[in-house]
Amino acid sequence: MSAPLQDRREGSLEAPTRHPLDWLNPEFYNEEAALKEMERVFDICHGCRRCVSLCNAFPTLFDLVDESKTMEVDGVDKKDYWKVVDQCYLCDVCYLTKCPYVPPHPWNLDFPHLMLRGKAIQFKQGTPTQGRDKLLSNTDINGKLASIPVVVQVVNKVNKMPAVRGLMESQLGVDRKAWLPEFAPHKFRPNAAASAAHPVRNGERTPGKVAIFSTCYINYNEPGIGHDLIKVLDHNRIPHVLAEKEACCGMPKLELGDLESVAKLKEKNIPQLARLAREGYAILAPIPSCGLMFKQELPLMFPNDADVLAVQKAMFDPFEYLVARHKDGLLDTDFKSGLGNVSYHIACHLRVQNVGQKTRELLSMVPDTEVNTVERCSGHAGTWGVKKEFHATAMKIGRPVFRQMAEHPKGETRWIASDCQLAGHHIEQGMEEAGKLGETDMAHPLTLLRMAYGLPA
Repeated sequence: MSAPLQDRREGSLEAPTRHPLDWLNPEFYNEEAALKEMERVFDICHGCRRCVSLCNAFPTLFDLVDESKTMEVDGVDKKDYWKVVDQCYLCDVCYLTKCPYVPPHPWNLDFPHLMLRGKAIQFKQGTPTQGRDKLLSNTDINGKLASIPVVVQVVNKVNKMPAVRGLMESQLGVDRKAWLPEFAPHKFRPNAAASAAHPVRNGERTPGKVAIFSTCYINYNEPGIGHDLIKVLDHNRIPHVLAEKEACCGMPKLELGDLESVAKLKEKNIPQLARLAREGYAILAPIPSCGLMFKQELPLMFPNDADVLAVQKAMFDPFEYLVARHKDGLLDTDFKSGLGNVSYHIACHLRVQNVGQKTRELLSMVPDTEVNTVERCSGHAGTWGVKKEFHATAMKIGRPVFRQMAEHPKGETRWIASDCQLAGHHIEQGMEEAGKLGETDMAHPLTLLRMAYGLPA
């Protein structure tokens, strides 16, 4: 299993590159070939162990190796490889921030996409929890059903009942202790304010008009974040539109390995997003996972699709766009209200977009504001952290984050915030259970920015 001598170099000094995902090739679903590639990659990981602190996939792998008869990968039963696959939630942090052997290194190691291949094989074959997993990943359907008037109040109420949560745990495998999002009585898209007739002011780095891809979470669960984004755009005299006929970005389906459903959602979203991109709009997605889907995963699944590549080029994280707007000299920085001590968690799916810490950069411009940045996985990982078999692990992964968010170097933490609102609530739950929440409140960074401008809720 050892690498050829000419390939035995410690890491790469070159920027990581990503090969397209060969998911349409029948060989992609060849279990024997996938297990052989896992053995190769796991052997490299075992010899390095640099990623041991990132998530539970690597400790699971290393425990399997250390407890085997040979204490090498060849001593691990290949059936146990699937235990490693199950622990990976495709955050991509190992690939883009830790691993020294990613392409163009000749060892060509892409751990997350190998795990995705494993998940795709599992999905094709069927798993005992597939019904539950499909249900949790149907964000559009769940949102539409749960946000029906009267139904929404009932759903939100019963989701808090211990007896119902116990039933959900036994029948659906949703952990009774896990935080679950509420559904909003008034969805974002039908109630979003129309844009004022601002003139389009293009900058060197930024288009002067914005299209908002609101995301399922903003539309069905916390529309206030979307309204805050609109208020910030309007305050900065940036005209906006909403993306038409918006469907789920596909990330929940990708995390299951349900790549055919990802492709179907792509066919719903990409044509109208590509039209907006070609009309000169910056496309903003206020949830990092959705932005990453359009910036990275769909282009890797469809590398020759011109529409996908046009959307990739036009897609921005909101704070990425606003900081670029500032560099263009077109952002209002006349903030009216300080925010105090803010502990800010940078979401994994934003870290791997390689745009830098733009949220921290902009919030730090607000007077009387001290931003403490925590750059570590919270453990939530979308639907992964609410599942019975993973919730305790999700809380364990998040413990260092819960502690660091509470321990602001300037004193008591006034606000905790994460670009991923799911991670924000997970952190809030972890801090509360550890007795570290106190008088601290949680808000999305866009809400904090709206408050800093002195704009009404």
